[in-house]
Amino acid sequence: MRKLFGTDGIRGVAGEYPLDEKTVFAVGRALGDHLPSGARRVVIGQDTRESSAWIADMLTAGLRQSGVDVSSAGVITTPGIAYIAHTQKFSAGVVISASHNPWRDNGIKVFGGDGYKLPDSTELEIENEIFALLSSNDGAIAKAGDSSLPGDKKLHDAYVQWLAHPIAGAEKLKAIVDCANGAASMIAPEVLKACGLRAEYTHSNPNGRNINEGCGALHPDIVGKEVAAKKADIGICFDGDADRALFTDAAGNVVNGDAVMLLLAREMKAHHELAQDTLVATTMSNMGLEIALRASGIKMLRAPVGDKYVLELMQKTGAVLGGEQSGHIIFSRQATTGDGLFTALQVLEVVCRSGKPLAELVSDLKVFPQTIKNVRVREKQPLEQIPEVMQAIQSAESELNGNGRVNVRYSGTEALARVMVEADSEATVQRLANGIAGAIERALGTVSG
Repeated sequence: MRKLFGTDGIRGVAGEYPLDEKTVFAVGRALGDHLPSGARRVVIGQDTRESSAWIADMLTAGLRQSGVDVSSAGVITTPGIAYIAHTQKFSAGVVISASHNPWRDNGIKVFGGDGYKLPDSTELEIENEIFALLSSNDGAIAKAGDSSLPGDKKLHDAYVQWLAHPIAGAEKLKAIVDCANGAASMIAPEVLKACGLRAEYTHSNPNGRNINEGCGALHPDIVGKEVAAKKADIGICFDGDADRALFTDAAGNVVNGDAVMLLLAREMKAHHELAQDTLVATTMSNMGLEIALRASGIKMLRAPVGDKYVLELMQKTGAVLGGEQSGHIIFSRQATTGDGLFTALQVLEVVCRSGKPLAELVSDLKVFPQTIKNVRVREKQPLEQIPEVMQAIQSAESELNGNGRVNVRYSGTEALARVMVEADSEATVQRLANGIAGAIERALGTVSG
C-alpha cells in the first residue's frame, strides 16, 4: 500500500508533511534516482498557488543533487507537462498542483517520459526511497536557494501550438470561459482565440490564493448564470490545473462529464472513430449515461475512480475514449492524460459541425437522481471491517434491487469517504445516502457536506 502517492500524486497542505521542505527535497532525490540511465532531463510546471514556486524550487534542488538536468515550463496545465515530457524527450515531467483543492493545499504529480502517469508499483518504489532518505537524514536539504528556474517560453509555446487551430464556425459562438484563477488563465485565451471563438473570460486573474475559490469546474453554476444573463451560447469551466472541463448550455444548465462523453462517443461512432464502439467511464457515472449509450449501440465499461485507472482499462480493452463525470476526458489516440482544453476544443468542434446547440445534442440523457455525501474520516479503515457500515450498504443495495446503484469509496486525495447513491427517486437517494453516511460518521468521523 502506498502511503504518499494517492490516485493523483502526492497531495497535502503546503508546508506540512508530506509537502514540507525536507520531504519535497527527498521526493526530488528519489525521483531522480529512479529515472532511466543516460541523459536524465526533467521538466517541471506549476499552477498558480503561492506555494507552487517554493515547492518547485525544493524539488529542483533534490533532482539536481541526483544529477538531473531540470527545465521549467512555468505556470502551465497538468496535461501541458504530460505533452511536453513526451514530445520534447524529457525523462519525466512533474506538475506542482493540487488540481481542484483549495489554495492552501498543493501536490506533486509525476509523468514518465512517455507522458503517462507512473504505475503504482513505480510510485511505491519511489516512496520507499523517500522514507529511507528521511530516516537516514541523507535527504538533508542542499542548496535549495539556488534552484529557482525561469519558465522556458519555448516549452509553453510548443503545447499551445499543438492545441491551437481554427474551428470552422467558432466565430458564430459566444462563450463565457471560467479559468478558475488557475493554470488555464495563462493558456486558454491563447488557444481559444486561435480557434476563432468569441470568448469572455472570468476568474482569470490569479493572486496565489484565489484558485478554485467559488469558481471553475467546482462551481459550473456560476458561469452558467453568466451565460444565461449575457445570452451566450456556451459556458466552459476549467479546474485549477485544467486537466478537466465542464460546460453549460445557453440556458445555463450544467453539462457534466457524463453528457460530454455521450456527445463525443456518438460523434466518434458516427465517423467510425470509436474503437469497438466502446466507452470507458467510472463507477461514479450515472446509469442514465449507460442507457443512452446503449440506445446508440455503444458499450460502456466502468473503471475505478481516477483518470489513471480509466486509462489503464482503455489500454487493456483497446477503447480510445474514456473519462469521468467530473470532466476528465481522455482521447488516447491524441493525448496521454485528461486535458480540459483539448476536451473543450472537441466539444466546440461537434457543436459547430452539427449546427445544433449543446442542449439539443445531449437532450436524451435522462439522469437518475444521484447524490454524493462526503464524510471526513480520522482514518481510512477498510470498510468491510466495519459491520455497521457494511450492513447499511447491503441494506441499501437490497432495497434498490438493481434499480439503482451504491458506491462507497475513500477519496484518493483527501481524508474523505464518498457515499454515492443513485435511484429513480430523489427521496430514496437522500434517505439511503444519509443512512450510509451516518454509519460511517459514527464509526470514523463527521459529515462535511
